[in-house]
Amino acid sequence: MSANHPSFGNIADDRVIIFDTTLRDGEQSPGFSMNLEEKLRMAESLAELGADVLEAGFPIASPGDFDSVHSIATRFAKDGPVICGLSRSADGDILRAAEAIKPAARGRIHTFISTSELHMRVKLRMSNEEVLAAVVRSVTLARNHTDDVEWSAEDGSRTDPEFLCRCVEAAIKAGATTINVPDTVGYALPEDMTRIFSMLRERVPGADGVIFSTHNHDDLGLAVANTLAAIQAGARQVECTINGIGERAGNASLEEVAMALRTRGNAIARRTGINTPNILRTSRLLATITGFDVQPNKAIVGRNAFAHESGIHQDGVLKDASTYEIMTPESVGWTTNSLVLGKHSGRAAFRDKLKALGYELGDNALNDAFRRFKELADRKKAVYDEDVSALVDDEVVRQNDRVKLTALTVTSGLNTRPMATLKLEIDGEEIEGTAVGDGAVDATFNAIRSAYPHEVALKLYAVQSVTGGTDAQARVTVRFEEKGKLVDGQGADTDTIVASARAYVHALNKLLVKRERTAPAEMTVPAA
Repeated sequence: MSANHPSFGNIADDRVIIFDTTLRDGEQSPGFSMNLEEKLRMAESLAELGADVLEAGFPIASPGDFDSVHSIATRFAKDGPVICGLSRSADGDILRAAEAIKPAARGRIHTFISTSELHMRVKLRMSNEEVLAAVVRSVTLARNHTDDVEWSAEDGSRTDPEFLCRCVEAAIKAGATTINVPDTVGYALPEDMTRIFSMLRERVPGADGVIFSTHNHDDLGLAVANTLAAIQAGARQVECTINGIGERAGNASLEEVAMALRTRGNAIARRTGINTPNILRTSRLLATITGFDVQPNKAIVGRNAFAHESGIHQDGVLKDASTYEIMTPESVGWTTNSLVLGKHSGRAAFRDKLKALGYELGDNALNDAFRRFKELADRKKAVYDEDVSALVDDEVVRQNDRVKLTALTVTSGLNTRPMATLKLEIDGEEIEGTAVGDGAVDATFNAIRSAYPHEVALKLYAVQSVTGGTDAQARVTVRFEEKGKLVDGQGADTDTIVASARAYVHALNKLLVKRERTAPAEMTVPAA
């Protein structure tokens, strides 16, 4: 049992804290980026989901990162989840994080330093004693600005056990209230997690007065398994992301951890505060914002997660769903009632459907969404939940984009050179572009580059239907690369060319956000 925690008070023995790092570690995924409005919307969705801690960003990384953390902290100035800012052990990092989280009702500084021999020698070029001194100095400084301080041993799973114990003891004595031991490179096995957390709880003085946290990467596909092993060994906080996004192969998936604990309570007697029916809604919001769909066979939120094609399986499910389903689709937000609206549906019915799908729109956004719905209903015989989600996400989520598509005309056909003419609104100014190309899509993309000159490498162009039928909306995904930076964009429309243009513009806006990001200055060892 942990001692009284500054942010959570006395925590029940069976309660696991969900520390969501979608907005920080998750956003570091290649190709992922979010603007300020998207981060705020994602933060609100995560709070509604029931995440206990939101790691909102790395304030020292750039002015944009600082603004994101500060804005989210301001959004939760009266109540809500703990808002956390990441920092290295440098004084400047910690002071910047402290300033960013200051408006939050409950704020946390999360400071870290590498502790493995490899990282200390190659990356930090610091000795064991220098790292120990940095641990004490950083945690002490952080505690001067907030009572809730988390300390992490980067590459902790590959750290010498004796030295890891010394570092954890030093962090606890300096005032850390949460101790995180990350499997930074996804190297560990479940038995490693059991050994590490059991050792720390048994050997480190003061271990019974802090919360131990686990943060696992999925390089070997073991992030969730390692997380569950750490919980069984005494970890009380889980660091995870929606859809498992994150550096390289990603992090432990929040939805998988939450549902594993809920489904296998007989084996792991722990619970979270996650409102599980909100899981699918949150997953889809993230996919829309980032432009990255989850794979069909993804546990919990993939479109095949509750699909049954085998005749034997179908027969069993029809007789009793528990024969092949260990959880109900409804428990994570899936619904079997998909057919919803038509061209005669009114604004009230549309608003009710949006609410059922998890969208809360203001009057202006509702008007824009309803206008596009009526246009879609005129072109489709039946409008499904998936159609509504696609059009609302495409139209409303991106209202704050700097570049917007306002008009598009394409001529194409057999023995005809395709030509596209379009209008873009760029920072409030309307600009036209015209170009030809090798096909309608190529001409459209050339026209965008004509209106807004830029050079990028197109790494991916993919089309899929949102629903079935020849009148289905197409969802297009594009991926750009510019100077090693990757971004993905998505667009939806019943016209594949229009959907392609929307996807391109979406990716372009993400690229503009990413261009503003700079790496923080290299951390140096302070003079003795």
